[in-house]
Amino acid sequence: VYKRQDWGARLLTTFTQNDVLVLAKRHHNTKRTYLLVNPLQAKHLPVSPSKSLEMMTCLGKQIAQKYPSAKLVIGFAETATAIAATVAGCLDTECKYIHTTREAYSDLANWVYFSEEHSHAVEQKLYTKDLAEWISESPQIIFVDDEISTGKTLLNIIDQLRETFPEAKKKQIVAASIINRLSPEHEARFRNAGIASEFLVKVSNTDLTSAVAQFEIRPAELVVSAGTAYEENTIHTQEPLMNPRLGVDISKYIDNCKTVAESAMAKISELIAPASSILVLGTEECMYPALILGRELEKQFPTISVKCHATTRSPIGICSDLSYPIHLGYKIHSFYDDVRETFIYNLDCYDIVIVLTDTCSNDLQARADISQALRTKGCLKILFVEGGCRV
Repeated sequence: VYKRQDWGARLLTTFTQNDVLVLAKRHHNTKRTYLLVNPLQAKHLPVSPSKSLEMMTCLGKQIAQKYPSAKLVIGFAETATAIAATVAGCLDTECKYIHTTREAYSDLANWVYFSEEHSHAVEQKLYTKDLAEWISESPQIIFVDDEISTGKTLLNIIDQLRETFPEAKKKQIVAASIINRLSPEHEARFRNAGIASEFLVKVSNTDLTSAVAQFEIRPAELVVSAGTAYEENTIHTQEPLMNPRLGVDISKYIDNCKTVAESAMAKISELIAPASSILVLGTEECMYPALILGRELEKQFPTISVKCHATTRSPIGICSDLSYPIHLGYKIHSFYDDVRETFIYNLDCYDIVIVLTDTCSNDLQARADISQALRTKGCLKILFVEGGCRV
């Protein structure tokens, strides 16, 4: 059973710009050519899940110390879904956690829509069915993103929320992020809008276009698969993953992710040798469950090497320059929409690869694509953990 942890009086870990920021180049994006890549975020680059969660927990500790009574955390998809869940897990056990989504839902009435600056996918939405109650019960509303540069996206959704829910005008708004790049002008804009900023690392808000201009990039490689399934094992968990796109009690969600992880490990533990290398891959917005599974594997099998990252909608340029972070990329079908392109970067050769998704890939095209990409890198043992058709 999940219990709130006692973080104590001090933060245990600090992070620097070198820890959380490397620069890549966006592929065919005219709004902003550069992309801030966090090597500890377990999104674009493989990293130890424990190290990733340590960074996210550091932000969560900071929020819990300053806003201990907060009971509503809203995360931004897709890159901040795990960060926001971790932050919520540091707060009260009754805290509600919900994140925005770009996925399609038939229920059109209970959503607030907004645009995301600099993004290749401009429309996001937030489920509002229970938000009025959750807003009324929380003294603060904690918004969590991986990086805040100008704050326009956040201001957009806060304006939408305040218009839809007048009660939100009475609440303290907190903008939490790993990286904060707000200029003094934008900081003043936040203060005038009644928004407090919390972050792990402050980075100068300079235009970094010239910093990536030297790199000659190419697009991710298109995976050509037969479109049929290999003989990979599929693990159906004992219970489906809860859906944070519609809002969850954070304590129940953490317990749920641990139950899914335990269910998966019970079926794969016999395959793990003492020095195995394992990759746990999440799918797009489904990042937090993959990190929990990865961390549980690290705990149960201390002699193995575990890495974690995820598929993404972000088209990032590929470059072989040793100073560039993304040296390999594959374009694959989405696990959520067969006509949508997604990407996976910096795959390597692992003894075991576990793909954890919160949807069922019934048509198997996404499975065939990711299997082909992994086999190209020499990964022969591929397992799919399907947490249920929740999207």
